[in-house]
Amino acid sequence: MGGDSAPDMVVDGVARARTRFPNVHFLLFGDQARIEPLLVLHKNLQASVTIRHTDQFVRSEEKPSLALRQGKQSSMQLAINAVNDGEAQAVVSAGNTGALMAMAKVTLKTLNGIDRPAIGGLIPTRLGESVMLDLGANVECDANNLVQFGMLGAAYARTVLGRERPTVGLINVGQEEIKGGENVQQAAALFRAATLPFDFYGFVEGDDLGAGTVDVFVVDGFTGNIALKTLEGTVRLYTEYLRQTFKSSLLSRLAFLLARSALKKMRTRIDPRLYNGATFLGLNGIVVKSHGGTDGFGFANAIGVAVDMVTNKINEFIMLELSEYGEQRPTEAVVTG
Repeated sequence: MGGDSAPDMVVDGVARARTRFPNVHFLLFGDQARIEPLLVLHKNLQASVTIRHTDQFVRSEEKPSLALRQGKQSSMQLAINAVNDGEAQAVVSAGNTGALMAMAKVTLKTLNGIDRPAIGGLIPTRLGESVMLDLGANVECDANNLVQFGMLGAAYARTVLGRERPTVGLINVGQEEIKGGENVQQAAALFRAATLPFDFYGFVEGDDLGAGTVDVFVVDGFTGNIALKTLEGTVRLYTEYLRQTFKSSLLSRLAFLLARSALKKMRTRIDPRLYNGATFLGLNGIVVKSHGGTDGFGFANAIGVAVDMVTNKINEFIMLELSEYGEQRPTEAVVTG
């Protein structure tokens, strides 16, 4: 029931995902009277969907604390409960991000060895795709949080992107080792001291995001959220610039006709719906957050992220790495310089 166009958009996304993943069964939590008529439009869903009725849902503007107290029978909470009870392997929601994180953290708990879950997502780069986290769950992070984010992101890069040995970079104000605050410096020292199944690249900067310098960009949630919104805003800005430019004269309209095929390829490459599906990494269960303003195509991609994580057993990867790191973890970071 979450999202700007729910439940229509959600059912459309499920129908699209059903074509890609014919063996997946879907539990739809929400208002049965609104969902059932939509299922009639998608014949392929008849045997693949079970509706769990509830007339309660978390509103987009609702505070997480209020949702926790009063939303025990909401569609969001019941969907999370299904994962916690082992009835479902993942939950995908386009609803209130803060409420989803709060409910998931309280219900599912974090994995052993993880202090805080992080929001991770894919970003387009010159080389393909990279992972960035945290995207807003943790405004302030210490060195250990950043190291844990690196392990979570590397596991995500292996399971979703298929990178056998990902590279991990810390976003900083410069690549020089003397740059950055104490937490970032300590996190770099911890990365260098540990032996883990990924390569620590070192410090990276904002312009490395588009270049795809590393597979995993690690950053605190405050900076990560700003970086993500800046990327999204820049794409919209240049898309609007192109639209205005090609409408500015008869000659430019002709140029648009000649370049239409190339422009279509570019639009497809930067389509935000292709990267829809941020993941709450570090929880004892798989939770994927879809953008609330997406359509069925975008929601289907968020479902695809969840399916990939379940299929490739991402939490087993994470737990293995955490145990290896725990055996060699120093009592405190040593920063030289």
